[in-house]
Amino acid sequence: MIDKINIPKKYIGPFLISAIVVAAHLSFGVLDGWNKFGIALLAAMVTESLFSKLMTGKWRDLSSAYISGNSAGILVRSPMIWPFALCAAISIASKYVFRFKGTHIWNPTNFGIVIMLLIASDSMAVLSIQWGSNMWAMILIWIVGIVVISKVKLFHICAVYVVSFLAFGWIRSFYSGSLYLTEIAPLTGPMYQLFVLFMITDPKTTVSSKKGQMIVAFLIALVEMFFRFGEAVYAPFYALFIVGPIALIIDIMWKEQIEKKDKGSHLSKQALKL
Repeated sequence: MIDKINIPKKYIGPFLISAIVVAAHLSFGVLDGWNKFGIALLAAMVTESLFSKLMTGKWRDLSSAYISGNSAGILVRSPMIWPFALCAAISIASKYVFRFKGTHIWNPTNFGIVIMLLIASDSMAVLSIQWGSNMWAMILIWIVGIVVISKVKLFHICAVYVVSFLAFGWIRSFYSGSLYLTEIAPLTGPMYQLFVLFMITDPKTTVSSKKGQMIVAFLIALVEMFFRFGEAVYAPFYALFIVGPIALIIDIMWKEQIEKKDKGSHLSKQALKL
């Protein structure tokens, strides 16, 4: 079934997030307004175009900016318009400013959300509702998400994170004395769907090996648990903000060491032949 879906890889993310926007808003009205959503989307795409042209001299494909703009438009909550635009702009700008060995190390939207929470928490919040009785929308999105994420071979990241979250939910319920269902309820909300399907599976900011990706997903859920012990409302964003870049830097440096060893071994073999 998955192989029959002929969607170019670069359009899989935009297709999925568009489905989430439509289903989420029609079923639960999650958007803070189409005008604010449009501002976030426009800010992301304009920022991407400007930074790409200024720093590379080329116009870049806007599929990544489309995803970040959609995410900011859904997640940001504010009575004002400027936090939507600023969050989207910061998200995209981070890809060009904060880099290690030529690679941006933070998921753009996650970076933008965390920075906004640090500098403008009095002016904005983050979507944190659940689907309520509209479970059909949640189920539909998860089905579509599983199909498209499997197509790009990243489903294992989502699976490890969800299983870890459910397991740590039991630990949190035991520690706090709350109901288990209360601890895992956030997983049913659109915020977590965006987080699981887009942020932790971002190909540009995930480590290279499948085993490493699974370990990182587990560590994100683990760090998130400790943030939740401290009653941090936006725990998953903080966890990814810390774990993601560290894991990616280690991965980049590890690959460099392996390449150096392989190159040294190759030169030694060439010297022996001579």
